[in-house]
Amino acid sequence: MALVPFDDRDGWIWYDGKLTPWRDAKFHVLTHAIHYGSAVFEGERAYGGKVFKLREHSQRLIDSGRILGFEIPYTVDEIDAATNEVVAANGAPDCYVRPIAWRGSEMMGVSAQQSKIHLAIATWAWGNYFADKDKGIRLTWAKYSRPAPNTAPTKSKAAGLYMICTISKHEAEGAGYADALMLDWRGQVAEATGANVFLAIDGVLHTPKPDCFLDGITRRTVIGLAKNRQIQVVERAIWPDELARAQEVFLTGTAAEITPVSEIGEYKFTPGAITSALMDDFGRATRGEIDVPIA
Repeated sequence: MALVPFDDRDGWIWYDGKLTPWRDAKFHVLTHAIHYGSAVFEGERAYGGKVFKLREHSQRLIDSGRILGFEIPYTVDEIDAATNEVVAANGAPDCYVRPIAWRGSEMMGVSAQQSKIHLAIATWAWGNYFADKDKGIRLTWAKYSRPAPNTAPTKSKAAGLYMICTISKHEAEGAGYADALMLDWRGQVAEATGANVFLAIDGVLHTPKPDCFLDGITRRTVIGLAKNRQIQVVERAIWPDELARAQEVFLTGTAAEITPVSEIGEYKFTPGAITSALMDDFGRATRGEIDVPIA
């Protein structure tokens, strides 16, 4: 299949207050964000034309910018409206949505106090993040660890924090795996390169406490779904060797949705009843058949 580059597509991108033809949504090479990582973004999905948990995503985008020291010049309501506008304009009711805010090109250097803050929102068709995800994907261990919260703005969905994710995912794919599991600076289980992780151990769900990585909106939705089914959920520190006790493992995220895991390094798992039930519930939630407040 020929690669279709993201700068040469038909459609619309909402850019600084208006719909802009896709190919015209550009900025200068000396934009601060691409030199110093001063950008925040969201990953969202629309199902049947409605973005799942849109308000929570728009609020997190604003919060992420504030953590990086800048104010996005739009309210949550305005971002929600812009998102709905571009989803409708591109005519794909089931799509991935990418809002991104960044410091512009007014200043070049570490300090960029007077740089303009820009906001763009794009959408595109994106099916399963992982091929054959229902069979369970294989993960290896990431070389890099998630940084301590006193060394990086870990509660922000900041673009710069994903550099080690790209490196780790590329290395995993090069070795024949779908993704990599990252530990934190303490050596505890953290997350995959773009998704949170859950372990089912003897009927109880265990998931790492998000004290140095993003507390995903899908993660919290799944916790709510599990509680609706009277499945106990424990958020705690998890050490790598505890994977030997897990019967099921799955990932959660906007792109990954709920993805079963069959292997992490030397550990093997079988997608089972808990994973299947939560996948079904999540599908119903995204279609608006059930309303699940995030935990």
